[in-house]
Amino acid sequence: MNTKNIFTACIVAIVTMLWANVLNAQVMEKNESVPQGISIFPVGNPNDAYSQYFVGKSYLAPVVNNDELKTHISNVTFEPACRNNWHSHTGGQILIAVGGRGFYQEKGKPAQLMLPGDVVEIAPNVVHWHGAAPDSWFSHLAVECNGDTNKNTWLDPVTDEEYVAATAVQDGLTDVAAANIGDWYAGAGDSMAKTDPELWQIFNNFAFGDVQQYGKLDIRTRILVTLASLVAQNTVTEFRKVVNAALSNGITPDEVKEVLYHAVPYCGMPRVEDLLAVANDIFAARGIELPLPRHSIVTQADRYEKGLELQVEIFGERMRDSYKNAPADQAHIQQYLSANCFGDYQTRPVFDKKMRELLTFSVLISLGGCEPQVKAHITGNVNLGNGKDVLLATATQLLPYLGYPRTLNAIACINEVIPESK
Repeated sequence: MNTKNIFTACIVAIVTMLWANVLNAQVMEKNESVPQGISIFPVGNPNDAYSQYFVGKSYLAPVVNNDELKTHISNVTFEPACRNNWHSHTGGQILIAVGGRGFYQEKGKPAQLMLPGDVVEIAPNVVHWHGAAPDSWFSHLAVECNGDTNKNTWLDPVTDEEYVAATAVQDGLTDVAAANIGDWYAGAGDSMAKTDPELWQIFNNFAFGDVQQYGKLDIRTRILVTLASLVAQNTVTEFRKVVNAALSNGITPDEVKEVLYHAVPYCGMPRVEDLLAVANDIFAARGIELPLPRHSIVTQADRYEKGLELQVEIFGERMRDSYKNAPADQAHIQQYLSANCFGDYQTRPVFDKKMRELLTFSVLISLGGCEPQVKAHITGNVNLGNGKDVLLATATQLLPYLGYPRTLNAIACINEVIPESK
């Protein structure tokens, strides 16, 4: 080996060693708390019986163990960077990702990123490994095929060098983007990672890397305004992912539904109804009983008065004059705004007024062509304490989902209502 090759080999060895030390520190830090809500399946107990075949800590929860059906299914949960050894099954295996981000790799082939909803079919006697991404917990169902004759053959551990090479080449995400995706679990069912990995990397590095470094919105607010935007745009695929992100981050089923309800008077039932069905399917899969509790606090007799009272609270006393000053053939619209838009929907106590106005702003800028209404609700947001910093952070959060024209229109409205300080 010449001097150049020796030097290169030394550098690679040093980098790998340093990376492994950092990774071990991160794993120890993250292992302080096992995320019980990573999927709808239980995490189970430490997988001590098979610990000799794993690098890092894993957990095992039997789901189906039926000898008569010759079927054995377990939920396996891996801490960050945990993976099992190279191994094979004489009867094959099926993996179904249910939480977090992980990888599957067959011997001699590139590693495959696994996100919730992904399924891997492993043929008999194929040598492979699977485990978590470096910065994310990961859970999958392991389905044993041909259970009466299936036997495992455990081989060598997946070395740090093999693991780094496999996950780095396939992931392609910045540290910030990977960490934020891990927090959101936003990749649920994201087939783009397989079919269009280059676009997937560009979008996610921007949406979860660049964009989420701007502003001081917490993860709850970012998810809620994104959910409202996706409802306005009637985007089923992204909506499904973000609903899963919401439920995985402590946003309640009632709050998810309320974002949908809140959007109806602004973008109409047709944009909402299909997404309502998507949310219901996700709830059913997670064992959430429907219908959810009722939250309406108005009656047919008082909805107008309570709605108008709320309008005045948000926009000021001038709202009382809207009905009086409207042309006779248009006064009914002003009455509907008070009774229906504000009375029926916005009095519901699931969200406070401040959050509702931010959701309204998110819906309106996502629809496009609603600049007069956007400006009115910018004023409403400011009156309730959502300042220019919050509105700019919200518009920026939604940029990857709206594109630049609608985002720039929203920022122009913000600047018109709230001029830059000199």
